[in-house]
Amino acid sequence: MTAPHPAAGKPVDPASLVNVPRLVTAYFAGKPDAREATQRVAFGTSGHRGSSLKNSFNEDHILATTQAICDYRREAGLTGPLFIGIDTHALAEPALASAVEVFAANGVEIMIDAQGGYTPTPVVSHAILSYNKGRSTGLADGVVITPSHNPPEDGGYKYNPPHGGPADTDVTGVVEKNANRYIEAGLKGVARMPYDRARKAATTHLHDYVTPYVADLGNTVDLAMIKSAGVRIGIDPLGGAAVHYWQPIIARYGINATVVNEAVDPTFRFMTADWDGKIRMDCSSPYAMASLIGMRDRFDVAFANDTDADRHGIVTRSNGLMNPNHFLATAIAYLFAHRPQWGKDAAIGKTIVSSSIIDRVAKKLNRRLVETPVGFKWFVEGLGSGGFGFAGEESAGASFLKRDGSVWTTDKDGIILGLLAAEIIAKTGRDPSELFNELTAEFGVPYYERIDVAATPKQKSALKALGPEQLNMTQLAGDAVCAVRTKAPGNDQPFGGIKVESDSGWFAARPSGTEDVYKIYAESFRGPDHLKQIQSDAQAAIAKVF
Repeated sequence: MTAPHPAAGKPVDPASLVNVPRLVTAYFAGKPDAREATQRVAFGTSGHRGSSLKNSFNEDHILATTQAICDYRREAGLTGPLFIGIDTHALAEPALASAVEVFAANGVEIMIDAQGGYTPTPVVSHAILSYNKGRSTGLADGVVITPSHNPPEDGGYKYNPPHGGPADTDVTGVVEKNANRYIEAGLKGVARMPYDRARKAATTHLHDYVTPYVADLGNTVDLAMIKSAGVRIGIDPLGGAAVHYWQPIIARYGINATVVNEAVDPTFRFMTADWDGKIRMDCSSPYAMASLIGMRDRFDVAFANDTDADRHGIVTRSNGLMNPNHFLATAIAYLFAHRPQWGKDAAIGKTIVSSSIIDRVAKKLNRRLVETPVGFKWFVEGLGSGGFGFAGEESAGASFLKRDGSVWTTDKDGIILGLLAAEIIAKTGRDPSELFNELTAEFGVPYYERIDVAATPKQKSALKALGPEQLNMTQLAGDAVCAVRTKAPGNDQPFGGIKVESDSGWFAARPSGTEDVYKIYAESFRGPDHLKQIQSDAQAAIAKVF
């Protein structure tokens, strides 16, 4: 594991802050070279991301991608409104302007925040689902302009179809291909009108995102119980899109909550540096969360969200920042014991690299566990139909059903996960860390870690194609191997790597899509030394086939 940067967890050096005027100038002045792979539109699991300083996220990318989305909508027969949300990154406002110019020129009905503010990813998902409820035609979809927790110099652009969740590759592949074709053609075929005209167009509407989401929130989390119990809550939006949602939530439900930082600043100068010295609004990182962790004694529970509020970081008085896997397991154990209206067949969704303590909790609950490849898109259908009561991934993203068993969102919602931590205290009198300790007393303590190992592009390709026969592992850290997988058991879909399991531990190896490394996720139920042996055996076995 790479040692933390000397600045990790400390206030950032003002000299290292992004130059916002330069960043925005580069957005409008830079032109991507379509021959360079790093400068093309590329949709990953969370849309297209990049930086104007690297010519990987600028005006041409957004104009071309927006036109490609308009083309897709026409081909798919989508005629309802398109909900647009942005986060607080510096490139979000310029990208919104570019997108509005193209959507308006194409006659798309667009819904922009009425206050000119920011809109979390789960709020866009909620708006899409609310509009589409009971409809079979004229369906709505949405766009969120965000690079999630990425550094301040980055921008991001993602598309959510009518199901409300992240678009699958059958959609993003078409959008990506056509967007790059427009860029190669010098934007020929991209319809666009001046921004002032686009904002005044009959198809451009101002929309109140805050009120409907806040009003429905009590149907998902028991906010009345949180109020009556007087749970003291600390909230840090990390300067993100949820920042203007908390005061309406506090006012409507009367909960005892304090927003510890309401600042919005595109340099994010109020953050502490992440593990590598960079600014990153990662609410699962103890370095990025150092400020809130330092306040833990002031509250019964505190939490933060990343910049588009689709992730959560839970800080307990008893144990500080919870490991994301630990809170997922705790949330699952609590929810399925305290949601009597959920269907008996409502399953639990988890990614293949999430902790196996979730498997043990699911077995105790007698609930079906559906293990999928990485990416929240795999949970969309189940959350939408009520087939999943809860779905989450190891990177601190999750969502769950309303209390009556109907759909809440089909994208990750860090807001409800934070409030759930407060509900757990209100209902049980114990904080989530204490509840997790009860789980480990019954199921064992999981020791989990992800490490990065250097790998060439050729080696990464070999890893992606690796099968059980080539790996040929019969022992893992002294235990017999009981399964070797290249497909997720929950849906039989390849996950782009390999997973080796024994009765007391496992590892999964996947090549990075952006860096010259491969990632090893590993877990032991025997202890840290056993975990190290699993990691060592994994690297040795993979090295033999490179």
